[in-house]
Amino acid sequence: MNTTDTHPARFPVLFLSHGGGPWPWVDGMKQMFAKTAREIAALPTRLPAKPKAVLVITGHWEAPQFSVSTAQRPPMDYDYSGFPEHTYHLQYPASGSPELAGRVRELLAGAGIASAEDPDRGYDHGTFVPMSLMYPDADVPVVLLSLKSDYDPAEHIRAGQALAPLRDEGVLILGSGLTYHNMSGFGRANSTPVADAFERYLHAAVSKPDPAERDRLLVDWEAAPAARLAHPREDHLLPLMVVAGAAGADVGEQVFVDHVMQVAMASYRFPPSQP
Repeated sequence: MNTTDTHPARFPVLFLSHGGGPWPWVDGMKQMFAKTAREIAALPTRLPAKPKAVLVITGHWEAPQFSVSTAQRPPMDYDYSGFPEHTYHLQYPASGSPELAGRVRELLAGAGIASAEDPDRGYDHGTFVPMSLMYPDADVPVVLLSLKSDYDPAEHIRAGQALAPLRDEGVLILGSGLTYHNMSGFGRANSTPVADAFERYLHAAVSKPDPAERDRLLVDWEAAPAARLAHPREDHLLPLMVVAGAAGADVGEQVFVDHVMQVAMASYRFPPSQP
């Protein structure tokens, strides 16, 4: 990544609840997620400029150490089952960016964080769903960053802190997960208060004006009401930790919350932003 390039403004960082499977292409589901579709599609109009590239931290990829996708032409990864046949032929032909991938590894190494590269990693639905809504022409390069499979929230925050300089280099950092991710709970009425209580905790945490207090609450997320009912595994929560680390002193705000399958699915932004 050419760090000598100038860009109009610092970018915000985003955490998006990406919904269930390939929902924009499934009748019935796309109507259920209509609010999510509208809100995510509108996000580019609220950015200071079109990004040079997007770094996606996806809840659908974990590895023994933080890993970065390096393919120039990433393949598709249909990491879901039970959906209509046509959803296994979807294409999102955005290029990768080996240059950005190298810059990500450089920044992580500078913070003493080991990383690996993966030349074969493709676009999972946590990546191609929000990206296809934001940039349907697939004209913005995309690089993926994995979670680290030890699930240490503090280490994910530290990785985000290391990556913060990308915000001044024309890169949009986007965490893709869900604020509620219990597969056995979707569609159940008794999941509604669980998802609401946990989202209130997250919203309060990201809204803290003191980043140290915000990070403490995120590290201690298991102390939140109904935490393990909302996230039996925290794979869809940890992208928020990386995003919060990259946010620095920026105070988070709720972009929107959708209510689908009887649970709240919230998305957050850490300024700067445009209305």
